[in-house]
Amino acid sequence: MLEKETIKFERTVVAGVITQSQSEEKLNEYLDELDFLTFTAGGEVIKRFSQKVDRPNPKTFLGTGKIEEINTYIKENNISTIIFDDELSPAQQKNLQRVFEIKVLDRTNLILDIFAQRAQTSYARTQVELAQYQYLLPRLSGMWTHLERQRGGIGMRGPGETEIETDRRIVRDRIALLKEKIRTIDRQMAVQRSNRGAMVRVALVGYTNVGKSTLMNVISKSEVFVENKLFATLDTTVRKVVIKNLPFLLSDTVGFIRKLPTQLIESFKSTLDEVREADLLLHVVDISHPEFEDHIASVNQILQDIKSIDKPTIMVFNKIDAYKPLTIDPDDLMTERTSRHYSIDEWKATWMSNVGEKNALFISATNKENFEEFREKVYEAVREIHITRFPYNKFLYPDYKENFAEEKE
Repeated sequence: MLEKETIKFERTVVAGVITQSQSEEKLNEYLDELDFLTFTAGGEVIKRFSQKVDRPNPKTFLGTGKIEEINTYIKENNISTIIFDDELSPAQQKNLQRVFEIKVLDRTNLILDIFAQRAQTSYARTQVELAQYQYLLPRLSGMWTHLERQRGGIGMRGPGETEIETDRRIVRDRIALLKEKIRTIDRQMAVQRSNRGAMVRVALVGYTNVGKSTLMNVISKSEVFVENKLFATLDTTVRKVVIKNLPFLLSDTVGFIRKLPTQLIESFKSTLDEVREADLLLHVVDISHPEFEDHIASVNQILQDIKSIDKPTIMVFNKIDAYKPLTIDPDDLMTERTSRHYSIDEWKATWMSNVGEKNALFISATNKENFEEFREKVYEAVREIHITRFPYNKFLYPDYKENFAEEKE
């Protein structure tokens, strides 16, 4: 008889600050996301803490009173980890570790941990390891007590490096080695990409957990790993897809997130070569998420960073089956109507209509809702790129509706 496996989650608390640039509502959104990140990494958030400050304390991030309140809660409730929503400086992390005497992580550290769990291929593992070492280097002195500078006295005099300097040198050497390894793999991948011929390349981009891999599976009839957790996909997957008789290459890329660590953007820039070299982007958006407009802005910012913002793009608003607008009771005269009360049709009439009728799609990848319309728009967009490149192939690939009519006959 098989024993039932019980997964033990780490008891965790999360903390963030309300500042002039970050309202309480915005902090709650970030903490919701941090909760989901913690769950993905294997933790259970027991309590949230927040404090209103002009700017974070340079020594301990939070004020003295709030630190004491959190410390009391940690001791009384057997908490093993505290996670901060913003990146902590090495000094802040060291000071907080000394006060709380438990694991102190920040958002960057947490995302790196999830990436380390998710990395499957040698390439992804190398990229994650590089990002982890770059994050670790300035924090070495606070990581382990044996790395503190050696004290003076008998047996401690004379030439030689202190332990921490030795460790820093080892980490720097490792970073140089990993960068060289990534450059070698990049060259191999560039050769692979050049061997794919002249087929049109389409890349799925979007925030993490919006349904890119589900969409990939439905279009390409493949079995890409799908899970309702953040960063389920780390390795780029490329599949050949044929709609009617038109073939093209479709790639599923790593999801983006707000406050993405700079180390990760640097390490994963080479993975995003699939996006850079794509002829067409399918920007997938989870329209059922209350902050989907923020997600679009975050993705666009990263696309701008990798110089891919000007590529032809189709906005694919996914999960319309899960979209539920807020409602106002007829006798409620106080509640102001906002965009969160919009129906799908009302959303279509907003800025979404400005991207053009051909460039906005509303689908459900899980239920295959409006899927024929999706296939038609992707076919027409790929066909346009293809016949621009090879004008003599125009007769091979007729308009979608003509192609559809021929099939019926």
